Amino acid sequence: MPPLPTDEAIFRTLLYADIFDYPLTPHEIHYYLIETTASREAVLARLADSPWLQARLAHSAGYVMLSDRQALSAVRQARRVASAALWPPARRWAAVLGALPFVRLVAVTGALAVDNSPAADDIDYFIITAPGRVWLARALAVGVVRLARLWRVGLCPNYVLAHSALAQRRRDLFVAHDLAQMVPLVGLGVYAELRAANPWVADFLPHAAHPLRTERDHHPRGLARTAQRLLEWLLGGPLGEALESWERRRKLARFAPAARQAHASAELDAEHVKGHFDDHGHPILQRFEARLRAHLPARDVVEAG
Repeated sequence: MPPLPTDEAIFRTLLYADIFDYPLTPHEIHYYLIETTASREAVLARLADSPWLQARLAHSAGYVMLSDRQALSAVRQARRVASAALWPPARRWAAVLGALPFVRLVAVTGALAVDNSPAADDIDYFIITAPGRVWLARALAVGVVRLARLWRVGLCPNYVLAHSALAQRRRDLFVAHDLAQMVPLVGLGVYAELRAANPWVADFLPHAAHPLRTERDHHPRGLARTAQRLLEWLLGGPLGEALESWERRRKLARFAPAARQAHASAELDAEHVKGHFDDHGHPILQRFEARLRAHLPARDVVEAG
């Protein structure tokens, strides 16, 4: 008997997660279900009753994975423990970054956002700034990165974006996952604006309209907020414009050779500082498409991007 569309969607979802050695709970399968809508009850029913899925999947310690990947349950449990140790410094340093002038949002991205970090992993941040101060805010964030190293904490603010440029230029399954998985720690209202500016995410992940994990807003308060406002006033005029222009020119000249590499996905302009000189997204999507062709050779697979 051929699989139902929900069966294939569940299988695709687990194939994608498997690229990251990441088995999913049934709740997560529903949340990340690729390009298909189904009730949570329907997903649970197909996991329990579909002979087609039962022949291809395994269950271990509350997780679902491909049938030959049961060892991943132990990997995920170990990474969950390692991630738990990273969350306290992630919150503390997010609060420091959020108190910098012109910073409007700080969110955890990458492996930590889904509790899949190995021990002593870097903490990846997505930052949104006031328009016209992307490069200056990034320079200040780099200063925080260097300060955190004194405490042996690795921070990576790998994408800094202006509040005026919330709509993402690249629209594929990889970016949709990044947006759906990120955990906002500072600026929850701005995060809501970011998601509203990217409704296309629902084309890839129709159930991921709201964060799977929520945290309280660590926005600056008291003296930190007063200091932030004062620095924004001091750097909001010609001095700030001069520093922004100087920093942008300096870093563009430095980054230009790496940004011209064949597989770079960097975005470097007045509204974006995305220093991904080695593109991870396209290779992952290529691996995903190859897996779809290998596991579903007789059926039309849904394009990932």
